[in-house]
Amino acid sequence: MTLYIGREASKLWKRISAEITTEINLLAENWRYILAGLIFQYIHGLAARGVHYLHRPGPTLQDVGFFLLPELGQDKAYISETVFTFVFISFVLWTFHPFILKTKKIYTVLVWCRVLAFLVACQILRIITFYSTQLPGPNYHCREGSKLARLPRPHSVAEVLLINFPRGVIYGCGDLIFSSHMIFTLVFVLTYQKYGTKRFIKQFAWLIAVVQSFLIVASRKHYTVDIIVAWYTVNLVVFFIDKKFPELPDRTSGSSLFLPVSTKDKDVRSKEENHKLLNGNGADPADWRPRTQVNGKIMEDGNAVIADNAMNGA
Repeated sequence: MTLYIGREASKLWKRISAEITTEINLLAENWRYILAGLIFQYIHGLAARGVHYLHRPGPTLQDVGFFLLPELGQDKAYISETVFTFVFISFVLWTFHPFILKTKKIYTVLVWCRVLAFLVACQILRIITFYSTQLPGPNYHCREGSKLARLPRPHSVAEVLLINFPRGVIYGCGDLIFSSHMIFTLVFVLTYQKYGTKRFIKQFAWLIAVVQSFLIVASRKHYTVDIIVAWYTVNLVVFFIDKKFPELPDRTSGSSLFLPVSTKDKDVRSKEENHKLLNGNGADPADWRPRTQVNGKIMEDGNAVIADNAMNGA
């Protein structure tokens, strides 16, 4: 038993080491995209903090979701956050499964490049939207009479730049259309829908996304319009941006030991092939036969010359 455990542990360590080497090579090529995506997460938080200074509390707007769904109350507001945390952690763990599992379909770095691109595009649209029109927040801490509904004028630039994390993120107001929680949830679900392998998990993920939508409205954290806009906007953004990216290499065919060919390598190869063709050097060595030029035509081995002379009666 001890021998078996030791052998399996050795195999697991070799698998992890090989995957680390592969992912480091991919990260060395794509780190700029990862870094840009992470930096924009801070910019998005900074924008949400900024709109809180502009927020003016007022009467809660009439909303169909508020009419149909019973209010959970402040003491149960944690339920939607718990569901979101479960989705977030589950997705992050899934993206790192190639380091552990033998069967794998994705490269972690390449998947996160894609995910961050989707998030950034959606968040740019979100920032433009909630700065265009500030709605009175329906959340409890954003209503009239709450001390957190309006932020006092900042005393320094550092106060704004630090965004009072995490309290400033949790108790934000004014960044309503459209829901940031639904951006993350739908991007994660759509990514797993394309690259995941378990059908029942895909179905469960969509069910969780629907449940999360209802919980956010029932918790009065967003208006129904914030959720509806998120559903069609995120799906459209992912659909169009995904078409602009090259397809990820499929690792299920057993080619996991080889790195995907980068666009730079493809460009270099194509340039070399074109250069060879322009110089008359084909890739096939069998084409390197002596050729004879007769009457402006290139003939092979002089056989055509004999045939041409015979036809002319020479």
